[in-house]
Amino acid sequence: MSDKIRIQLEYVLNCSPKVLYSWISTASGLGEWFADNVKVKGKKFIFVWEGVEQTAELTLQKENRLVRFNWLNENYFFEFRISQDELTGDVSLIVIDFAEESEVEETKELWNTQIADLKHKLGS
Repeated sequence: MSDKIRIQLEYVLNCSPKVLYSWISTASGLGEWFADNVKVKGKKFIFVWEGVEQTAELTLQKENRLVRFNWLNENYFFEFRISQDELTGDVSLIVIDFAEESEVEETKELWNTQIADLKHKLGS
């Protein structure tokens, strides 16, 4: 198995860090835009896409700043970071993910689609 490549994407969203945090750190929030359904058992989040379950553990959390999920049985994670520009007040969501070299563009497109859905839900 080849090593995956780290991808970092940044999206400007028209909402407060606090509001955005609830969309990226809770089962109800993530279930609105990230997955078809999300269940939580302790620190484990079970994401369901088209009937297929994938489980990740919430391993890092800083209120209104950051959440990281480590995929179970894999050495990879995905992370959402919230950043706010001190001058403009613009709020950005930074997505960090990993993909096989052959899937980098596809992964970026998938995130673009997911974040477009999030923006729509936020009215952003």
